Amino acid sequence: MQNRFSWKLGLLGLFLATGAAGWAQQSAPLSLHQAVALALQKSPEKQMSAAAVDTARNAARQARTALLPSLQFSESATRGNDPVYAFGARLRQQRFAQSDFALNNLNRPTPLNNFSSRFSGNWLAFDSWHTQFEIHRADLMARSTVRAATRADQQIVERTVMAYEGILFAMRQLEVARHDVETARALQASSASRVTAGIAVDADELAANANFAQRQQSLIAAQGSVQIAWAELEAAIGQPIPDAERQLQPMEERQFDQPVLADAVALAMRSRPDLQSLALQKEAQNTAVRSAWSAFGPQISTFGSWETDRPSFAGSGGNNWMAGAELRINLLPVAQREKLAAARIGQRQVEASSAAAEQQIRLEVTRAWYEHQSATQMLDVARTATAQADENLRILKNRYEAGLATITDLLRAEDTQRQSRANYWQAVFQNTSTFANLKFATGTLTPSNVGDLQ
Repeated sequence: MQNRFSWKLGLLGLFLATGAAGWAQQSAPLSLHQAVALALQKSPEKQMSAAAVDTARNAARQARTALLPSLQFSESATRGNDPVYAFGARLRQQRFAQSDFALNNLNRPTPLNNFSSRFSGNWLAFDSWHTQFEIHRADLMARSTVRAATRADQQIVERTVMAYEGILFAMRQLEVARHDVETARALQASSASRVTAGIAVDADELAANANFAQRQQSLIAAQGSVQIAWAELEAAIGQPIPDAERQLQPMEERQFDQPVLADAVALAMRSRPDLQSLALQKEAQNTAVRSAWSAFGPQISTFGSWETDRPSFAGSGGNNWMAGAELRINLLPVAQREKLAAARIGQRQVEASSAAAEQQIRLEVTRAWYEHQSATQMLDVARTATAQADENLRILKNRYEAGLATITDLLRAEDTQRQSRANYWQAVFQNTSTFANLKFATGTLTPSNVGDLQ
């Protein structure tokens, strides 16, 4: 009996432990790494870029099919008394007889059936390397699309990071708003007590009540901002986030190593996938020009066929084959000239796009670098201002309790503290977000290094 009871207790303990582990797993907060991984898996933009890569790779495979021979099979059934048709069909069926040379049979043949099975094929043996140029161009475009998709992934990562950090910032703003409400409530109670004691006028209590109502409105707005921030993250990752995963660690102040501006620009020129994509497009367009030139050259194609002809579908008959080669030279290549002109125009366009992209990247890196530098300096100022505002409010509270300061002075100091705290967390958020923008501008913001932002 005791063993049975112990067994039941053990089973119950195992059940509770398993349930607790499952609950802990369900309630685990969503990390930045997890958010980025979900975004790269569920985001519609990711699906679009993946489809573009598949399309480009399919085009590269299609270009290679021009090197292969073509082979067709056909089966036909005909009946008629056309003299030419009847004469040729009898010859192909190998049933031509002496009597078929009679003038009456030649002019007015009896209706004749012909069942034909035919295999035919052709192969472009030489086209002045036009096909080889087209294959190379398609491969370059496929590689360019892959690099463009990599940049699209970085954009998804950047948008997810901004949304995630936006939630942490909104949570800190909500924390400030709650603290302000508690401070305003304490001031309201203190003012009411002082009015009751006769050491303050009714205007002090009215001012404290108005301040408390204003802080409540700010709290409501902060609560709405948190929900909006979560909705933005859900849009970034492409799926809803359960409430159990919304318990994030609060935002903290972070320090980042900022590279030298010249090094950051050089890193962007080496690392930006979109710039690499344009370089591959430029090479592909140069190949397109060479391909257009090759279209002026001669072409050699081969062909062949094997055919059987029978008077009935399952009957016997004759068979024949034929093979040959053909040389083609376009003596009036008007269309080829226009294609060459179009290829040269595309070449100039890609070169201009590449130069413009390099200038834009330099500008983006420079702007992101100075924005992060400013955010770092603003964080230092905000940290000092917050400490000074806290001390100023403490002094004025003591002076107000001693009757040496008015409630207006106290409310002004409380508002200064509230603004300084909001500015501090704004500076913390800007410090992190501008560093993420700098990494994005240099092309180094990847799923593997988002941990550097935490």
